[in-house]
Amino acid sequence: MKSLRPIVGVGLLHVVLTSPALAAQETPAPAGNRPVPRQTMPAATKSSVDETITVTASRLNLLGGAVSAAQGTITREELQLRPAYRVGQLLEAVPGLVVTAHSGEGKANQFLMRGFNLDHGTDLASFVDDIPINEVTHAHGQGYTDLNFLIPELLGSIDYTKGPFNATTGDFGVAGSDRVHLVDDMPTTISGSGGTLGDARFFTGGTAHFPNKDRLVGAFEIDHADGPWTYPDNFRAIKSAARYVHGTATNGFDLTGMYYRGQWRATNDQPLEAIQHHLISRFGSLDPSDGGFTERYSLSGHYRLGGDRRKWVTSFFADHSRLALWNNFTHYLVDPVDGDQFGQDETRTKVGGTASYMRTDLVGALRTETVFGLDGRYDTIFIDRRHTRQRVVLPTCPDSPYGGGLYVCNADNVQEGRVTGYVQNTTHWLPWLRTVVGLREEYYHGADHSLVTGYFGRVGQTLFQPKGSLIFGPWQKTELYLSAGRGFHSNDLRGVVGTFSGDRFLAGSVLAPLMTKAVSEEIGIRSTPLRRLNTQLAFWRIDFDSELMYDADEGVNEAGPPSRRQGVEFSAQYNPLSWVELNTDIAYSHARYRTHDPEYYGIGGTYVANAPNFIWSFGVILDNKGPWFGGLQVRWLGGYPLLEDNSLRAKGYREVNLDAGYRFSKRLKLTVSIFNLTNSHDNAIEYGYDYRITPMAQAITGATVHPLEPISARFALTLTL
Repeated sequence: MKSLRPIVGVGLLHVVLTSPALAAQETPAPAGNRPVPRQTMPAATKSSVDETITVTASRLNLLGGAVSAAQGTITREELQLRPAYRVGQLLEAVPGLVVTAHSGEGKANQFLMRGFNLDHGTDLASFVDDIPINEVTHAHGQGYTDLNFLIPELLGSIDYTKGPFNATTGDFGVAGSDRVHLVDDMPTTISGSGGTLGDARFFTGGTAHFPNKDRLVGAFEIDHADGPWTYPDNFRAIKSAARYVHGTATNGFDLTGMYYRGQWRATNDQPLEAIQHHLISRFGSLDPSDGGFTERYSLSGHYRLGGDRRKWVTSFFADHSRLALWNNFTHYLVDPVDGDQFGQDETRTKVGGTASYMRTDLVGALRTETVFGLDGRYDTIFIDRRHTRQRVVLPTCPDSPYGGGLYVCNADNVQEGRVTGYVQNTTHWLPWLRTVVGLREEYYHGADHSLVTGYFGRVGQTLFQPKGSLIFGPWQKTELYLSAGRGFHSNDLRGVVGTFSGDRFLAGSVLAPLMTKAVSEEIGIRSTPLRRLNTQLAFWRIDFDSELMYDADEGVNEAGPPSRRQGVEFSAQYNPLSWVELNTDIAYSHARYRTHDPEYYGIGGTYVANAPNFIWSFGVILDNKGPWFGGLQVRWLGGYPLLEDNSLRAKGYREVNLDAGYRFSKRLKLTVSIFNLTNSHDNAIEYGYDYRITPMAQAITGATVHPLEPISARFALTLTL
């Protein structure tokens, strides 16, 4: 695919979906609390289309209003009807995104999209109520994205983008972004569920309405889950949220507080050799003391002021969290006596906010929309890592390159912040031609003090990010998009300043900047060839200056060689009847390292480990047909290499999930969910690295696997007052 940079130029105006401040008149975004059961062609395109298209649909048709081919909105309606084993899997509504797990239920999920194994969230920027969820310089991996605090009933809609073409999104937004909006109103609801794998849930929530039309939304949830594991997860969680809303989406404010606490035992991915030698069962664990604990408090809010042509939006967030993880991935590889379990602890406080001003103008006969924005974030972090056995801290650290201190391998106090300014413009040159151009300038700064070595380091970096789209159409209900942009992901500050790093940093083979640059191009088509059929097709490419690689020994990400990914994605949504939707998403990608000397980087080949080359999904959503409702989801994750020389591969997995519901009345409904309907014995995720399964066993480079949960059922009864 030829580069689009000379054609497209710079910038991308995100005026439609990702911020209330940027809600363009031509494609109104749904309010967070309102499902969008019916959608209408944007007004700006009606002159080019014979008739207005009105369908029952769960995904918005953005023809005439989108700024890239792979941009979209998932409505509350779809989120309520999709079967999801865990709350994070609701993000699989984003086309081409797989959300799975390799550990216990309380740990951040694994994300795969556009040829990336995004690990726990790197290169997929996630926001909830405009709070950035990806964590920088994290104890367990750069970009760690824990969505387990979400309460499904509070989700209003999800706006998503693919590629770094959105100037309102910076760090971790190269593969894409998702922005979860919360509801502003909900009926009083009581719900309880139980499942065949030892899972149980209770939820209650509702809205208090005041005489001045202000609303106070409250929600409370408790969870328990065991799973099929030989040593049950015994996941316990408590979640609560309160949201005060005043005024409208254009003029008003909201304030949201959330709390989450969870703890669990974890059956991590296990050595395939241990299963084949019958040391453990398929659902067993060589170290049943693995697990974790997490706690999170947050406060966020928005203030909005404006009218049809001028809009101000400001937001803020304050978030405090604690995390403790115990993981034993390599078992007896490093320490044949006590084993390789390590404990990772983190305490983090982050604060920040955004401010944006949007205006719509007429310059002669040309209509333009321009947005000016600022955003910032500051993290204060304490991180440590200790050698443990059955969660008991040991006085040694055999794998520490620095020898460690008493009872600690590494410990750091980190201060890290960024500030960003951006400007974006959309100009409608002709009824069939518009351009989106913009600039984003990011300044990152950080300081790290190692409490083990005493070393103190600081670093700063600025990155200029042009982005843009050239859009032709609509013609015959079809638009063509040419998009290009620069993005980045930040790196673990400890590796950047040299206070702590993995083996590749120590070998001096990779010099990690604070911000690793990526450039992406995309050619796409959005079309409505038939009434009630919406399609999107995109050809894309992403070049990264340095790939993030996972180090199982250290339990962190570290910088690797430059990489290139390219592929094609196709999505379609069809509503043959007013009460049924069919949707499908197909994604193919090709990922390789861009180096002629893999050994220089300490890898054995040019294949990108855990980069899937094929993702397919098919879904059915049924509603508004008498008392019955439900959803079916089929997911196929294709094969991927486990090692850079492709000598070890995973075949991926196939899974079918089903929801079937019946409304006894307007207030009472029953939902039956069946997960892994075909009882697939595939693995949810696989890795390849060195391990030793017993103290006397030979160390090998082999596969580790985490199986899909077997067929199971969950029954939920919901009362709405």
